[in-house]
Amino acid sequence: MTEESSTISHLSVPMTTKEDDETQTVSGRSWASIDFYVQLAVVVIGVVGTAGNALILYALVASKQHKKHMLIVNQNALDLFSSFFLIVTYAVKLFNIRNLAGASGYWWCITFVSGNFLWWGLTGSVVNLAAITIDRYLKVVHHTWSKKRLRPWMIKLTVAFAWFVGIISNTSYVSATSGVIDGVCYVSVFYKSDADRIFCMVWYIVSFYFIILGIFVYCYRRILIVIRRQARTMASHVAAGSSTSQKIQTNVIKTMILVSAFYAIAWFPTNAYHAFMIEPNSTYISSFWYASIFVAFLYTTTNPFIYATKFDPVKRILNGIIPFKNTSSIELYDVS
Repeated sequence: MTEESSTISHLSVPMTTKEDDETQTVSGRSWASIDFYVQLAVVVIGVVGTAGNALILYALVASKQHKKHMLIVNQNALDLFSSFFLIVTYAVKLFNIRNLAGASGYWWCITFVSGNFLWWGLTGSVVNLAAITIDRYLKVVHHTWSKKRLRPWMIKLTVAFAWFVGIISNTSYVSATSGVIDGVCYVSVFYKSDADRIFCMVWYIVSFYFIILGIFVYCYRRILIVIRRQARTMASHVAAGSSTSQKIQTNVIKTMILVSAFYAIAWFPTNAYHAFMIEPNSTYISSFWYASIFVAFLYTTTNPFIYATKFDPVKRILNGIIPFKNTSSIELYDVS
């Protein structure tokens, strides 16, 4: 799509360096000033998320869980990637670089200003979280079948698929709907028609929120039913070793349920805002957008702390690196 043939049909996804000529004020403060501090807070969230996810990845490797839980490791790798480019993307926004020109200006627009790299990780993280849910569902609800049919190469393929979906879906969307006019980067505003804009918005909300939530609800509901049935059956005559293994597996599942529930809550405001922007006469309000995206980014930042407190292998390694702790007491659990 060329700039000449494109028209700014609607500001559906509010990521543009173009500001209104008229400055809105709230209690004497401009929206631009408020946006600046929100963006600065997002950068801080990115720093915390980068450090936290890096630490959890270290703990997963140190506890020798990286080969047993490739999808969980990939989840943290995607969150680490997202957190890092969250810093880069919003640092670029803070500098508010204008007068973009030529091919370099265009590529700067659709990569850094648009947050394309950031959304690679965020979208891949959502897909990977659904993959973890399905993996747990198969191993618990269809244990015999999964033991016979699931192979390590399938998990590796799923890991690659999560990255592939994030990269392809976001790059194609941003490239088709973004561009530079008069040195200003406009992101996700060029559509062939209003119907095309509505289709893109609905497709995103349904694919990366409602379908994902449907997978969470169905799979974890079935998982909990099976676990409760197994617990009642094994309560009176289970061996100590099996009891420990069952307890650890349950702990992992509870951790992933918590992560999934937090995803549903944290990403609701952003998807609700996208739904609101489907209306042709809706107006982009930067403060509302930044407030919703701020909550969403908290999800990526908080995930490491959920693993640290709920996932036993990670928790034990982290306890071991705290000063004055007895590292010899660390136990490495085999969660399969």
